[in-house]
Amino acid sequence: MGGPAEESLAAETPDTLGAYPRLTPLQLQTLTEVGTTSSVSEGQVLARAGEPLGSFFVVIEGRVMVHDGDPGSREIDQEPSRDEPGGAEAQIEIHGPGRFVGDIGLLEGQPSFATIVALESGRVLEVPVDELERIVTGDPLIGDLILRAYLIRRSMAIGYGSGLRVVGSRFSPDTRRLLDFAARNRIPHRLLDLERDPAAEAIVRRMGLDVADVPVVIVAGSRILRNPSTVEVSNALGLRRTRPPASSDVLVVGAGPAGLAATVYAASDGLSVVLSDAIATGGQAARSARIENYLGFPSGISGAELAERADLQVVKFGATLFTPATAQELTSDGGALNVRFSDGTSVSPRAVVVASGMEYNRLATENLDRFEYTSVYYAATINEARECGTDPVVVVGGGNSAGQAAVFLAGTASRVHLIVRGGDLAASMSRYLIVQVESHPRISVHQQTVVARANGTTRLESVIVEHLASGAREEIPTAFLFVFIGATPATSWLGADIERDERGYLVTGPHTTSSGSRRQPLETSVPGVFAVGDARSGSVKRISAAIGEGASVVRMVHDHLETGGCRL
Repeated sequence: MGGPAEESLAAETPDTLGAYPRLTPLQLQTLTEVGTTSSVSEGQVLARAGEPLGSFFVVIEGRVMVHDGDPGSREIDQEPSRDEPGGAEAQIEIHGPGRFVGDIGLLEGQPSFATIVALESGRVLEVPVDELERIVTGDPLIGDLILRAYLIRRSMAIGYGSGLRVVGSRFSPDTRRLLDFAARNRIPHRLLDLERDPAAEAIVRRMGLDVADVPVVIVAGSRILRNPSTVEVSNALGLRRTRPPASSDVLVVGAGPAGLAATVYAASDGLSVVLSDAIATGGQAARSARIENYLGFPSGISGAELAERADLQVVKFGATLFTPATAQELTSDGGALNVRFSDGTSVSPRAVVVASGMEYNRLATENLDRFEYTSVYYAATINEARECGTDPVVVVGGGNSAGQAAVFLAGTASRVHLIVRGGDLAASMSRYLIVQVESHPRISVHQQTVVARANGTTRLESVIVEHLASGAREEIPTAFLFVFIGATPATSWLGADIERDERGYLVTGPHTTSSGSRRQPLETSVPGVFAVGDARSGSVKRISAAIGEGASVVRMVHDHLETGGCRL
């Protein structure tokens, strides 16, 4: 039998995924040098859900409990047990000596989604957040251990449906807007569906809500946001950083891989940088469940993890993150650049890097517009997989995004139908994905086939697919349609002054027709305005290529500022 020390840890939450590592004595000593050790008493609250965590806590003696939400404020968020429709048990973790608490939100200024309580008298090490940031971004051993654990914990929380509660109808565009916003920002959340969750109806009655109040967002089980805008949700969660300065060296519009790379490299060079995005950092890449052909990650990396790591670098080098913020207009008056955002904010940078990427194309299918906000998806992440459950799904597209989505969804769905217009997957899909798609027992590939019609009443019930060569039609039962059929450049906000090619992509370098000063390879027809990534004409639509362009454009921005682009 084990001794007293082992018995005291018997009730600890097991660590099967690397989410709850135990720090070594040497690692604890390193943290002790920048932290403070203090005594805690049984029942003492170290952090409360909905409030900033404030510090990084390591258990030295005793045990602490991490409870999803706030156990003292359950009167609003009363939910049925997991056995009932829509129910979920509260997630509870127990941690003993050597373990630390919190998740990635601590490093991003978000309020805690959990309440942390001392189960017994003991001692904890408290490290200020700024010191933790320095360690995570500067110490490759301890920093990577903590960061990796935090990323896994966030992924687990999303899978559990912890964090926010969105109370609304799955058929409501506003509900879908809030769910998409939470998913894109990698915020743990769960829908309490008014159509089928008893908990949702109970909450509406208890709070005396009317139609105008719904959907409702519940933060930490007690804070109520009635039919909020995405900016209001962002502010409540600490996602929206300080307002940008009126002027800067560089404004980067779009926080996908290209924009993140441009921001990190420019800020690390000492330039003042503002990075904006309409929704969240990560772009389309953040919606990829696993990227397996990205250099340096042989076992693959999720798009969400790639985005979170880049976010920390943005903060590390002092760039200003301004999101959600939708760029609406760019003007150039005598060389003076100005970008106006939808909330009225204006920024006058010395150079602009356009990394606004692309917008997904919609499927032109008979009757499908009726289900656009209830049954059609343009991303396949853990959030969508949880919503689909084991139901059959249809994925449309023949590129890597469609292949990745099909493989990921096949992990939980009973059947995945991949609808491909072309007759050869190799024409647009990487070989490694083709092997996975064709060998998976729950994926059916329908080549030379299109979706001809969508059927259903209040929600999608089935789709009719047509084989192009024979004209034969087949009905496939499904309530979930995933569309990956390409995209168009998100450049309409730039106006007509910037030159585009016939498909709307921004023309750069010597290909521009404007006369005057020499154009650099990534510079548009407007001096001082550069384009990188998917929005640029001729770009390679790969994450690694986008990151390369984001890094390369910084040298060109320097040249522009040094050779007359600088305004007094």
